[in-house]
This record gives sequence, C-alpha cells and structure tokens, in this order.
Amino acid sequence: MQEADLAADITRRSKTNFMVSFAMLPEEKRDAINTVYAFCRCTDDIVDEEGDHASKTAMLKRWGEELEKGLRNESSHALLNKLNMIATRFNIPAVHFFDLIRGMRMDLERTRYDSFDELYEYCYNVASTVGLMCSEIFGYKNEKTRQYAVDLGIALQLTNIVRDVKADADIGRIYLPREDFERFGYSYDELLKSTYNENFIRMMRFETARAREYYQRARASLAHEDHAAFFAARIMDRIYYRILQKIEQKQFALFDERITISSFSKMRIAAAEYFSRAPLQYATLT
Repeated sequence: MQEADLAADITRRSKTNFMVSFAMLPEEKRDAINTVYAFCRCTDDIVDEEGDHASKTAMLKRWGEELEKGLRNESSHALLNKLNMIATRFNIPAVHFFDLIRGMRMDLERTRYDSFDELYEYCYNVASTVGLMCSEIFGYKNEKTRQYAVDLGIALQLTNIVRDVKADADIGRIYLPREDFERFGYSYDELLKSTYNENFIRMMRFETARAREYYQRARASLAHEDHAAFFAARIMDRIYYRILQKIEQKQFALFDERITISSFSKMRIAAAEYFSRAPLQYATLT
C-alpha cells in the first residue's frame, strides 16, 4: 500500500469525526492532514491497545526514536518518512510531534490530575498540538489564529473527557481534576461506581461550562481573514460543540450511554460550515 493510501486508510478505519472535515479539503492538504492524523492515531494506539505498562513505555520510546529518524527520512516506518515530507512542505515545527508523544506518555505515567493546570498541560499535548500541526497545513495569515488552534484543541479534549468519563473510569483513568471533585462533594469512588446524583450533575455542569469557555476563546481568536481557510477546523468546532449541547440536554446521563450525534447531523454541519462566509458566532449554534 502506498504511503498516501496507508494514511488515508488509517483515518477511515478510525471512523473519526475528523473524516467529515477532511473530505472537503483540496487533495494536497487532505493528504497532508491524513498523514498527520495517521501519525497521531498510531501514537495513541500504542497507549490504548492491549499490553502491560512496561511494554507500552518501551514501544512509545522506540516510536519517538523512529520519529527522530523519520524527520531525517531514515525511519523504517514509511509513515514517519512521509510525515517528514509533510512537515517540510508545510513548515510544521517538529516540537508539535514530540509534544504529542509527551502527552501520550502522560497517559502511561498517571491516571489522576490534581488541578486544572495539570489537566490543561495534558490537553495541550494531546489535542492543541494536533491543531497547531493542522494550522500550518490550512495556512493562516494572522498569527493570532494559532491561538485558535490551541484553544479549540483544549475545548475538543475537554468535551471528550466529559463524554467519556465513564469509559475512562472503567479502565482506571480519571481526567477530571481532584480539585473539582472536592469542590462539588463528589468522590472518585462514586464515579467508579457510576453514581449519578445532584453533586455529579453540578460538577458536570461546571465541566461543560469550562469547555464552552474554551470554544468561545477559540472563536474570538480566529481572524476574519483566516475564516475560510479554517473551514475544516470550524466543522470540528460545530460537531463537538453539538455533542456538548446534547450532553447537557440529556442532563449528564453519561453512565447510560456514550453520547454522539448522527452521521446525517455531522454532514449537515459540515455543509453549513463549508459554505459559510460569516465568522462562527457562539450564540448562533443550534
């Protein structure tokens, strides 16, 4: 399988929400985004697939070493050599790739976070870095648009953390900060037992409000002149924000089901954003 086909296949098999926004990109940029996403997916899979802690740590270390070789076009992994071509073509700083690996290493080294500052670092490494990689591919005219990528990454990851709070707890990971549990009188033990009560609702209302704040920050940073170039990112914004809304509408019934939106809704959102010429406004979301 050729490198471009391999990257696209990894994206397709992941069934990610990103596929909806990637599909509308010009071919060269779509190929570049698929390559970046495939790298991110492969890195994430090292942490999430079966295996003991020691073997995963060793695999992640070897992957980082292969990345260094790939950035010299010397890796045994065709994907990493292709990533080097993409990074060179679109001037993507290598630090973003290594920060992503650092974020995945955090998943191996810790399962709890004491404060939001600690969680922010994790979210930046695993999500904002991806946005910064993609920003170089989309192309931007205003430097402040880079902050859009950072804040949107935080918003998307916080949405994931809220949506997947049960699934993560089931495998021993609790991303919500300890300080928030204490603030709302809800315990780790209650979460592990899927206890749904008023304190849980209050805490999750706080978490969704925090995520919404980062969506607002992101939208405020997207320069008007970069609005059209970032339509793929705006699609992701709308899709994940709609998931956040649905979580709230269902009164945070996160122990009952994994809350998603339909493929039709995603396509409708994508079409609306693709043809939009006006900057996305927080108040207009439905």
